Amino acid sequence: MAKSKKNFLIGIYEDEDILLDAIKTIRKNKIKIYEVFTPFPIHGIDDVLGYRRSKLPIAAFCFGTLGCTFGLSMQSFMLGIDWPMNIGGKDFIPLPAFIPVTFECTVLFASFGMVGVFLVVSGLKPWANPTIFDKRSTDDKLVVVIDLSDNVVSQDNIISVLTDSGTSEINKKNFI
Repeated sequence: MAKSKKNFLIGIYEDEDILLDAIKTIRKNKIKIYEVFTPFPIHGIDDVLGYRRSKLPIAAFCFGTLGCTFGLSMQSFMLGIDWPMNIGGKDFIPLPAFIPVTFECTVLFASFGMVGVFLVVSGLKPWANPTIFDKRSTDDKLVVVIDLSDNVVSQDNIISVLTDSGTSEINKKNFI
């Protein structure tokens, strides 16, 4: 089975304020933006692109709850059932003494769980072959990538909208 060829238009911008205005103009003209690459964080770009809030905190809470449950269960089993120790008349399951280990298990599970979920959702894996649209996007250029196959607007109209929005250059790239 042959792989399909993907065609992209890449608009290069010099200033973040121009980029934010350009994104608003591009979206107003019903052009779907594939991705925007910037060498530094730009305040408000998520709202302009229409991204929803991340669900990573929900995953962190779930993994933290799992870690808390694991920490309490592990200590309760070890000190209350498997090897009970009656030291100085203390209870077999002294919950106040379990707080430090339970807290550490909660933090450990939440942090590793968030990293794992982030890597899976983002597609970041050691064997991944990243698509580099413009190498200057890590230096000083702001890059807007538009997938031509994902848009109903013609390529000429997209180029004219990009030109009118203040782009310094427009490139076309094909990937397999």
